[in-house]
Amino acid sequence: MGFLKQTTPDIDFPTWSQGTRADKIRPMARHWAEVGFGTPVTLHLFYVGKILAYIAAGWVVVVLTPGIDGFFDVTSWYAEPIVFQKVVLYTMLFEVVGLGCGFGPLNNRFFPPLGSILYWLRPKTIRQPPWPRIPLTAGDTRQPFDALLYAAFLVMILVSLLSSGTGPIPALDTTVGVLPKWEIWTILALLAVLALRDKTILLAARGEVYGALTVTFLFSGLDMIIGAKLIFLCIWVGAATSKLNKHFPFVIATMMSNNPIWRSPAVKRKFFENFPDDLRPGRRSRWIAHFSTVIEMCVPIVLFFSGGGWLTAVAATIMLIFHFGILSSIPMGVPLEWNVFMMFGVVALFVGHSDIGLGDLTSPWPILLFVVSAGTVVVGNLMPRKVSFLPGMRYYAGNWDTGLWCVKPSASAKIENGVVAIASMPAAQLERFYGSPEAAQIPLYMGYAFRSFNSHGRALFTLAHRAMAGAPEGGYVLTDGERICSTAMGWNFGDGHLANEQLIESLQRRCQFEPGEVRIVLLDAQPIHRQTQEYRLVDPAVGEFERGFVRVADLVTRQPWDDQVPVTVTWRQE
Repeated sequence: MGFLKQTTPDIDFPTWSQGTRADKIRPMARHWAEVGFGTPVTLHLFYVGKILAYIAAGWVVVVLTPGIDGFFDVTSWYAEPIVFQKVVLYTMLFEVVGLGCGFGPLNNRFFPPLGSILYWLRPKTIRQPPWPRIPLTAGDTRQPFDALLYAAFLVMILVSLLSSGTGPIPALDTTVGVLPKWEIWTILALLAVLALRDKTILLAARGEVYGALTVTFLFSGLDMIIGAKLIFLCIWVGAATSKLNKHFPFVIATMMSNNPIWRSPAVKRKFFENFPDDLRPGRRSRWIAHFSTVIEMCVPIVLFFSGGGWLTAVAATIMLIFHFGILSSIPMGVPLEWNVFMMFGVVALFVGHSDIGLGDLTSPWPILLFVVSAGTVVVGNLMPRKVSFLPGMRYYAGNWDTGLWCVKPSASAKIENGVVAIASMPAAQLERFYGSPEAAQIPLYMGYAFRSFNSHGRALFTLAHRAMAGAPEGGYVLTDGERICSTAMGWNFGDGHLANEQLIESLQRRCQFEPGEVRIVLLDAQPIHRQTQEYRLVDPAVGEFERGFVRVADLVTRQPWDDQVPVTVTWRQE
């Protein structure tokens, strides 16, 4: 891992470039197992600096609140309810303008490093209403009204961040108070209308976390604290539940081999079964996966019911270490500030208000909110195509909807010319960043290796052969569906729900692809009660032309470069 330059595989480029896609992925996968993506140390330091900037700016927002005194006297105000409220809203703002998850080069964003605000303040960009039949939400083109609505949402959050508290609330042991309820209602109303006009903004705002926590700010007295604790509990237990699968060890092996702390290739090889020939997750990866799932499932329950004392201190310490472990690995997709926020929540809610529990409830609203959040997790695990992996809380479980777009150069040109966008197509960004199409091939195939290290990658590259119907591999550029979202809609965070038939139809209307110019693989996540993953193959010009399923057992027993997974076809257009 170089300080200024990326560490790249040692290959004979002319020979390597003549191989099949599987042949090209093989040395990249072996390099990843020893080095990771090879990200320069300076880039990791950049992300560390971004984390520190997030903390510093949030700190300033908090101490500017009247009644919150002492910049370094943290123990006097860290548990103030208004401090928690402002940190929630500040982090929501950070995410929804594009500075959080999915920001920068570690998410293949180079020019510019973010989309979000650059798209959502601009009319004529693409929007995706979740239920277009709802009155006043139909259409897929952003109007001036949408841009103004988004701007009003940002302004309203800023207003709240600069607001004073409402005054003493004895039940919460505060003289500062909380944010005015009218501000909370206004923020939630704007977010709800935005979500009905464009589900992308709700996902980017992390509505399942910060939106749900903002709802708790409408509760009175101790119910606000109890409601927030229940949401945290739902996040932890929901995420742990989604990791009860065969995919999660693959995530651990991939993340640990890309971890900047583990610098030694010898250490990184230990996360695999038998380097260099068997790059399935090794015993160490499987142990970490199982142990961390137990931690995430069980310790939060102890933390919630402990009621203070040494048990709370131990449970809180374990959860702080848990989130710091994720944070320190600087994972692809970079959900960094979210982990910092979760660590703050552990201290502010569960340590600062350890004595507040279910016995202090004064209304049923916190329980109702918990039921809605937990119910969404249940539905998302049973029917993953119906619920995005974010509200389904399938965080880093290795099991979410994915897509692979096979795009001819002529189709890429149509997307560049037909879509109102800020960012270029991913392949063009790589060429610009690395200087030439040849140099861009290395990071492109390193990206393929990353995808194929996840169990679903074996299915995607197998199904790509079927989607291209025997066409030469060099005729198409393969691109993750989420990267297409990044270009077309300005945001992505590993969510196949944004690269589904709705986006395909929007791009077809704008670009008028010819049959065969674009072929798309859409792969559903595995339902928790089944051991299969369903897929569809789609040509934007002619529609869906094949569907079927793959078996999870066939994915987890193969190597990253194996693109010959058995496929069961249930329907094919003749």
